[in-house]
Amino acid sequence: MTQMIEITVQKAAIECLQELGYTYKEGNSLQRDLKKVVLEEDLREFLVSSYHDVPATAINEALAAFTQHQGMDLDHRNRDFHLKMTQGVSITWKDASGKEQARHLYPINYKEPEKNTFECADEVKIIGKNSRRTDLLIFINGLPLIVFEFKNMFDPEVGVENAHRQIGHYFQDIPQLFDYNAITVVSDGLETLHGMYNSSLKWFAPWKSLHGDDLQQKQELQLETLLKGLFPKKTLLNYLQNFIFHEDHNGKIIKKGAKYHQYWGIKKAVDSAVENIKPTGDGRLGVIWHTQGSGKSISMAILTGILRQMPEMKNPTILIQVDRNDLDQQLYENFVLCKDLVGHVQHADTTDELRALLSTDGGGVIFTTIEKFRLKELASGKELSHPVLSERYNLIVMADEAHRTQYGFHSGGFAQNIRRALPNASFIGFTGTPVDGKDADTQQVFGPTIHTYDIKQAVEDGATVPIYYEPKMVPLNIKAKYDKELDEMEEDEDEENNAVWAAIEDAAGAADRVERVAKEILTHFRARTASLEGKAMIVCMSRKNCVKMYNALTALEGCPEIAVIMTGNISKDPTDWNAHIRTKDAMEAIKKRFRTPEDPLQIVIVRDMWLTGFDAPCAHTMYVDKIMKGHNLMQAIARVNRVFKDKPNGLVVDFIGISGFLAEATKKYTAGGGEGKPTLDLEAAVKLCLEQFEKVKDLIGNFSAESINAMTDMDKMKWSSSVVNSLLKSDAVTDGFLLEERKLAELVAMTSSDPRVWEIQEELAVIQKIRHLIRKIKFPPGPRREKNEKIKDLISKSLESQEIVDLAKMYNLDKIDISIVDDRFQAIVKEKGNENIKVELLRRIINDEIRVRMPKNIRRMRKLKDELEKVLSNYHKNSLDSIAAIKHLLDIATEFQQDDIRTKQLGLTEDELAFYDLLSANEKLLNQTGPIQDLVHTVVNSVKKNLQLDWTKKEDARAAIRLAVKKELRGKVPFSELDNLLKEVIEQAEGQYKDWPIEA
Repeated sequence: MTQMIEITVQKAAIECLQELGYTYKEGNSLQRDLKKVVLEEDLREFLVSSYHDVPATAINEALAAFTQHQGMDLDHRNRDFHLKMTQGVSITWKDASGKEQARHLYPINYKEPEKNTFECADEVKIIGKNSRRTDLLIFINGLPLIVFEFKNMFDPEVGVENAHRQIGHYFQDIPQLFDYNAITVVSDGLETLHGMYNSSLKWFAPWKSLHGDDLQQKQELQLETLLKGLFPKKTLLNYLQNFIFHEDHNGKIIKKGAKYHQYWGIKKAVDSAVENIKPTGDGRLGVIWHTQGSGKSISMAILTGILRQMPEMKNPTILIQVDRNDLDQQLYENFVLCKDLVGHVQHADTTDELRALLSTDGGGVIFTTIEKFRLKELASGKELSHPVLSERYNLIVMADEAHRTQYGFHSGGFAQNIRRALPNASFIGFTGTPVDGKDADTQQVFGPTIHTYDIKQAVEDGATVPIYYEPKMVPLNIKAKYDKELDEMEEDEDEENNAVWAAIEDAAGAADRVERVAKEILTHFRARTASLEGKAMIVCMSRKNCVKMYNALTALEGCPEIAVIMTGNISKDPTDWNAHIRTKDAMEAIKKRFRTPEDPLQIVIVRDMWLTGFDAPCAHTMYVDKIMKGHNLMQAIARVNRVFKDKPNGLVVDFIGISGFLAEATKKYTAGGGEGKPTLDLEAAVKLCLEQFEKVKDLIGNFSAESINAMTDMDKMKWSSSVVNSLLKSDAVTDGFLLEERKLAELVAMTSSDPRVWEIQEELAVIQKIRHLIRKIKFPPGPRREKNEKIKDLISKSLESQEIVDLAKMYNLDKIDISIVDDRFQAIVKEKGNENIKVELLRRIINDEIRVRMPKNIRRMRKLKDELEKVLSNYHKNSLDSIAAIKHLLDIATEFQQDDIRTKQLGLTEDELAFYDLLSANEKLLNQTGPIQDLVHTVVNSVKKNLQLDWTKKEDARAAIRLAVKKELRGKVPFSELDNLLKEVIEQAEGQYKDWPIEA
């Protein structure tokens, strides 16, 4: 049977693309300079055929614009190209009569997909800092816009992470490809992910829908779903033009692209806008319900950009309307970052500013809060009704968090005022929480829900992390009658002036209760952050209670840095609150501090601020000591569901009793059509953790903390040595242990605040130490340089005593010189016992040596690397026993030592040996009277004399070296073979001297 390798996945992708109408070409058949990545003749042909009336000189100018980009670094160049690709370039020229002409040219015809050429080419060789071959490239009109990297789906050792790592190598070696890259795809056949070329793997995502409503979950079909969902020509061009953008964070460029739920949700919104916008429709464009944390603000910005560009919208004004100032500011900042999509964004800070902006005829984007549609106080008294500001039809109101404040149709209510001010406007709503239970109101204002992306799907896709709920009730000393009255309070009822609220606030703020809650919080937070770095938010009933909680916490020993986040009223607030009242700039500064993981500000205490529209991904815990309901509760707890590094979950710790309200919110959520629970029971996570703990214990032979503690130090060493050796039995066993231990570590991070988990901490620590040893042996950390004698002594002592801990320490050292594999070392290694550890040790030593020597002798090191991999492969397949494997590995090590001896015997320097091997391999071709060493000296000298800084990047410098070497070889090598030998010499020179003069 033919070996099943990554080519299988590659060919499957090509077949699928051909079905979609793409033309397939072999990479080596493309007509191009190997250092360039654009098929310039294809691009020229497209421009000529698309713009018949544009003269050749102007076409050349456009071609240059599309292939030459501004920017000091790759990210800026990629942005420059993307803007030209999506927005086109303006070209001017003078006609025969001297009159100046101008046209706007695009490199892609977005309206008519079939007018473009779509080609996929495999094994495309590109010469950059190093020569690389990409698995698959998609060219549109000659532009290499999509790169695929595949890995073998039948190899258990590799997956998409290896493919992603390969993209990182391309990024370094052939950066010119990524000037043009729009989408990067990595796949191992089972898992297929798309993302941006410079994003970490956690931001790559599957494409799970072919048409928007279907969710393809079958893992084996991920590649097909991505290709048939995203790569139909019309869909791909729409994505390229509208769904990719660059954010400029003070000079640092971050490139982002929509996920599948954003693409389909926005597409449905655009279709609905075309169908329902006034005057042809009723102006209700629908509701997009995408759960909190899944990129709702990005979706709003992309939709805004598309609507602004659509000719049928006639340069619309998009009014972004929110119901609170904190939401307004956060969303506004996000839109400013998306200026490549949305253009200039205006902010209405006052009612007068809003009225002035809406009274103009020009299009644009305006931000405001809904309360700015208030009735004004005039000299003659309050306005009786809101004035008409604009009767334009191309005005779209986009409401963030479509919510009850936007249903005020009573006289003077905000919803009524908006419609009086903008009688012909159309409305679309975005929400991250379930739409209001009063569906009639929602339908009346915005129309039906047109796309849903719920909690269940967001968690499965990794767009958000799950939220767990932990009850830690500290009772309130209040009369029972308040419970019933509290249940009857409306979600948005005025809390400040409510007697029930005031009673609960006082009870929650009782001094002895606040002290007890503060102690519980600090104990819990310490336990949680012991195994999971991150930050926390505390939510209190009132500003007064926030200050009380701050004072109680800061009085405790070991309290981290805390801040109260609240607004102030100078005329009413006590003077001792002044320390917590901040200017706008100071508030922005502390917001930045809390979002920064390394900053010592660990906890913030809030009442309302930062509970909506605020993202701090490193926040993983929310302590709730405030009654919240429905929409407000859902908004608040979503602060801890953001994805961040290895954060497995968010946690809501309830001190006041919100479980009933959570149940109501869940009921409302599922009634609205969403799947998945807002929170999961921590009790279930604790149970899973304890079950996983027992499973991992079984993998390492079961043990108890008592039995370990009872051992002598020597017994402990022998036991750990035996465990590690058994877990290194095969890659399958090792990987199985590491996988199950990682699951355990994630569950421990979730549940570390639970006393039942504290009881197994000792045994967890033992498991973690075993994992550290395994990982250090399998995947050693970065090295530091030490003397070889010290290394040799360390290895010998470690193997003699089987002291695995000390053995692992060696990997903190730099290059391991192969001379350490001396007779004493070989004798120890050949002794029986711990063979798996010894094989792994030898593999690391030889691998390190190959890595160090590779640039100096490419051909020989490749041969030895192949031998190494063959031995290890046979060993892991059990077709070679451990004793035989160790012998083979020692033989390879001996070859290195023989090379060192040969170098001295031949009178060569270390860097000359590779050239000697190269020339002696071709000895039959050489017409050489003296020893080959003489020719080696002259060839190496001719190379070195012509080296200069960055010579591999300069064609004239490379040409000079080729010429110098050619002179030395001419007459000594048959003319027909000269170029082939010359090519090998130059390849070796590039590997050995590319960093000249650093290695000189």
